[in-house]
Amino acid sequence: MNPALLPRALTAAFVAVLVALSPAAAQTTLDKVSFGTNWVPEAEHGGFFQALADGTYKNYGLDVTIVPGGPNDNNRILLIAGKLDFFMAANTLMSFDAVANNVPLVTVAAIFQKDPQVFLTHPESKVTKLEDLKPLTLLVSKEGITSYFQWLKSEYGFSEDKVRPYTFNPQPFLVNKQSAMQGYVSSEPFAVEKSGGFKPGIILLADYGLNSYSTLIETRRDLIDKKPDLVQRFVDASIIGWYHYLYGDNAAGNALIKKLNPEMTDELLAYSVAAMKEYGIVDSGDSLHDGIGAMSDVRVTSFFDKMVRAGVVRPDIDFRKSYTLRFINKGVGLDLRPKN
Repeated sequence: MNPALLPRALTAAFVAVLVALSPAAAQTTLDKVSFGTNWVPEAEHGGFFQALADGTYKNYGLDVTIVPGGPNDNNRILLIAGKLDFFMAANTLMSFDAVANNVPLVTVAAIFQKDPQVFLTHPESKVTKLEDLKPLTLLVSKEGITSYFQWLKSEYGFSEDKVRPYTFNPQPFLVNKQSAMQGYVSSEPFAVEKSGGFKPGIILLADYGLNSYSTLIETRRDLIDKKPDLVQRFVDASIIGWYHYLYGDNAAGNALIKKLNPEMTDELLAYSVAAMKEYGIVDSGDSLHDGIGAMSDVRVTSFFDKMVRAGVVRPDIDFRKSYTLRFINKGVGLDLRPKN
């Protein structure tokens, strides 16, 4: 080789190595991907919006469109119908339900290691643990009665005698100091502080054995079979987005959330992120060594057994069809977590 050409050859080789190492290696065009959430944009969806806003999805060769949900939307139906590629399911019970009804959906990652379901209490009731809730009036939604409250009955001996309907209005809770209200740890405590002028007590059900995963990434079985590389890239990029949102500069993600949901405030976004970190909602347990999105056979089996005992799911369903560990537990993004 002509020595004069050597630096140019080395440069070309170096560029080739960089391209080969890129997540979107050899991508000439971006793959279009649609992802539906289950509610309006909020901090609890932050990592996905962060990955879109800061270019992480693009770096993985993906042109992602996030389709927000809401009270009148059903993005999961759109996933089943092939109109969306991925969906953000609320919890593991939804995955079991899909199997029970022969719906070919599969969970490919669990963004929340802990379900954020809580009961909020008044300081006057002096509640310090789950069992202390039993004498109180419990404000529980219809969905809550058919799911986690059945677990409270079977595991802790709660009774529905004390239950009253929760209509997602905190007023009945605020006026009754001997009541407890369901909510999410990352949102309802903030609303109570603002409207009630006091800091409520918080009982996180996940810390007492309600070990459902939450904020799952679901897709159709046929997409896994036909485009496993696309599924892997979407999962990996979403995980990176969550690390950036929790531990990095999340301004871009929050700006996109506020653009799509003008009612969202900086104060609530900051509160929600802080709560998710304080209670280990996203990053705790298995995710500390396997990465955000982690799941395990042992834990899914444990939750299934609890729901069978509670009478929430049938014992004869093949719950292992509801999820796969193929795309997770690879330690993606662990280097982005702060060292202290």
